[in-house]
Amino acid sequence: MKSQIGIWWILTAFFFFCFALYTGWNIIAHWETGAWYDGIEWVGSAALLFTFFMAGMISFFIQRIHKSQKGVELPEDRLDAGIDDGDMEQGEFSPWSWWPLVLAAGPAIGMISLATAHFLIPLAAALLVIGLVGWVYEYYRGNFAR
Repeated sequence: MKSQIGIWWILTAFFFFCFALYTGWNIIAHWETGAWYDGIEWVGSAALLFTFFMAGMISFFIQRIHKSQKGVELPEDRLDAGIDDGDMEQGEFSPWSWWPLVLAAGPAIGMISLATAHFLIPLAAALLVIGLVGWVYEYYRGNFAR
C-alpha cells in the first residue's frame, strides 16, 4: 500500500505541474489579448485543476486507510503471501443464473430507447423490474429453493 500512496502523490504533483504549465503557457501565448486572465483557456485549466484535486483526494484517502490499518501490510503487498491469504467471503453468487443478463437488458434498452424510440421506455422499466425481482427471488422457486 505504501507504493500505491507514493504513486498517487506523484500523480497529484504531476497533475498540478500540468495545470501550472498549461495555464502559464496559455497566458504567455495569448499575452496580446489584454489582461492576463483573458489569455487563460478556462476549460482545460479547470479540468487539470480538478484532476489535481481528485488525485489529491485519492492520495489522502489511501494514506488515511493505511494509517487506520496501523501500517499492517495487505496480503497482496507481501512477497511471502499465498493466494488464499487475501481471500475473503464475498457472498453467494450463482454461476448458472441468467437474471443478471435480464437485469442488464432493462437499462440497456432504456438508454437505447432514449436515443431512438421513446415508446420502449415502459418495456425497459418492466424488464428492469422483472430482472430485479427474478434475481432476488431465484432461490425461492425451482430446483434451488430453500
